[in-house]
Amino acid sequence: MPILTAQTLERFAHDLLLAGGTDATEATVVSASLVQSNLRGHDSHGVMRIPFYLMRLKEGALKSGARLTVVRETPAAVVGDGHWGFGQVLAQDLLNRILDKAETVGIACGTLRQSAHIGRLGEYAETAAARGLTSIICANTHGAAQRVAPVGGKRPRLGTNPLCIGVPGGKEGPCILDFGTSATAEGKVRVKQIAGQQVPPGWLLDPEGKPTTDPNQLYGNPPGSILPMGGDQAYKGFGLAYMIELLCGGFSGGPVVHENPPPPMGNCAVFIVMDPKLFAGSDHLVTQTLQLEGFVRGTPLIDGVKSITLPGDPERRTLADREKSGIPLDDGNWGALTKLAGELNVALP
Repeated sequence: MPILTAQTLERFAHDLLLAGGTDATEATVVSASLVQSNLRGHDSHGVMRIPFYLMRLKEGALKSGARLTVVRETPAAVVGDGHWGFGQVLAQDLLNRILDKAETVGIACGTLRQSAHIGRLGEYAETAAARGLTSIICANTHGAAQRVAPVGGKRPRLGTNPLCIGVPGGKEGPCILDFGTSATAEGKVRVKQIAGQQVPPGWLLDPEGKPTTDPNQLYGNPPGSILPMGGDQAYKGFGLAYMIELLCGGFSGGPVVHENPPPPMGNCAVFIVMDPKLFAGSDHLVTQTLQLEGFVRGTPLIDGVKSITLPGDPERRTLADREKSGIPLDDGNWGALTKLAGELNVALP
């Protein structure tokens, strides 16, 4: 299992993307975004995505050079179309536009359609928090990538439809809650599949609706499904995913899931940003954030538990460890990257 520094992995990712047909801006933005996901422990949204991105680029489904078009704009809203460009480039552009609007009018919303995979939502919440702004971000799968079955159903109907909420002002850093509305992200299943490993119990159902730990079951014909978040009350996780599906498709102008979906394409997304200065005030938000954090972290602990985990803590812990010790890549996913490097004549690190 190779272990690489973030700088080395980012250079390698950049070279792969550039050799695979991206332009310089795309290679820079996307490689940085993917490695930042790896640094925070979200390997499902890291460099393992590169072979898929370049395959879609070669097929013509993903368009190098495509940039955001503003379809409609008001002082507080932007409706954007990405023309199937790289999602990280498009989402960063959209976010920057509504950050400026939120600082002027207090709250701003942007939507995105026809975008390739936009990556880890927490990245955008972190950007907003660095400017003292709060954010709510959600995404669907643009009518494709149906992975999650409703409770009691055998066939998947929704995507893993993630939700992220970011609030600045914590003692340890901003509070960033970023999760899929399913038991796990589809990318984590794919990581296990490529690595030739089983998934943990409680992630997947086979095509007959029975529990399985075989990641290949998700991609069979007929397909298995990822369980909704919520365990015995999984209808709550599925219900949240259902509402995200409606918001992202209905407000962006993109589609919701439907019969005979296309191959996985990317995301529709909704970004909502609020400036606390124009509500109760930034100082009040910070005071309340610190008060809540201190009160919850001070909870008496169960025997064997060392600390309370709050939103953003797992990413901060992994970031500190991987900045010091490097980013590990399992042999299966490293093999996929080295095979791609050979095909593109890119030097291995």
